[in-house]
Amino acid sequence: MAIAAPGAVADSLGRPLLDLRISVMDRCNFRCPYCMPRETYGEGYRFLPGAERLSFEEIARLARLFAAEGVRKIRLTGGEPLLRTGLADLVGELSAIPGIEDLALTTNGVLLAQHAAELRAQGLSRVTVSLDSIDPGTFRRMSGGFDGLDRVLDGIRAALEAGLAPIKVNAVVQRGVNDGDALELARHFRGTGVTVRYIEYMDVGNRNDWRPGLVVPSQELRDRIAAAWPLEPVAPAQPGEVAERYAYADGAGEIGFISSVTQPFCGGCTRARISSDGVFYTCLFATAGMDFRAPLRAGADDEELRRMIRGVWRAREDRYSELRSLDEAAAKPRKIEMYYIGG
Repeated sequence: MAIAAPGAVADSLGRPLLDLRISVMDRCNFRCPYCMPRETYGEGYRFLPGAERLSFEEIARLARLFAAEGVRKIRLTGGEPLLRTGLADLVGELSAIPGIEDLALTTNGVLLAQHAAELRAQGLSRVTVSLDSIDPGTFRRMSGGFDGLDRVLDGIRAALEAGLAPIKVNAVVQRGVNDGDALELARHFRGTGVTVRYIEYMDVGNRNDWRPGLVVPSQELRDRIAAAWPLEPVAPAQPGEVAERYAYADGAGEIGFISSVTQPFCGGCTRARISSDGVFYTCLFATAGMDFRAPLRAGADDEELRRMIRGVWRAREDRYSELRSLDEAAAKPRKIEMYYIGG
């Protein structure tokens, strides 16, 4: 369903360009099996050299051009974005761009405690922390052996103290891996001002051995949590919101469910993505994108770059999750890996 957005360029299905996710770093300090399994991304794996990543100046320039085409929300992602030295400086530049109403960050939280106050001071609006389990053993397994749950929780506390709210915790739920921890995750954050969002396990990239049997439908989790603490539906805060929101009936906050597999929301998707080396993708499940780094470094002017943005978005017809539900996505070519494109 098309979303009203005066002035924003629209794709072939009428979806406006409103949200931009920028990956600033392809590296990560976790080796989550569903994203960067250690057997593939070991010590010998070649990540991008620094010179191949977009500079902060190039990122800020692209962000200004995307804002001129309708983008109102920017989210910094990775890899792990806090591995990028001086990230707060980029936040300061992006927060000053006319038209940008919301500037957010997605992080695994390990380095958040030492950066939260500076990020807020530079204009970061809010933060989302990827945390799949509150159980130390399950956390260690799902992070690829990283023993740092306490550091993640410290980071969330520091973000709350810095005013980076609302804080969301994203948990990817896999059958037989961490679905048994879902209730305890909700219990831990109830009443804290942190919103837990449960994400159905998706077939992002090519290396996570995704199978439908590993998906825990949101309805199943919702019923389980509601049996412990009654829930009341909450209306979307804005058009195109991907999470179904619920409030605890006792006033202890909210939780959310992102159901990309069982209830695809492609029809309302307004998100574009830029990889850390400057490739523009129009879908999380993309197989190819448009290189912007080369024209940036070859001296392309702003109008040329804006024409490229408009041309790519207007031709967009992505609806992978809907096709998956119709069993029409099986023949799709190899997808871009999640660590590279940003979640």
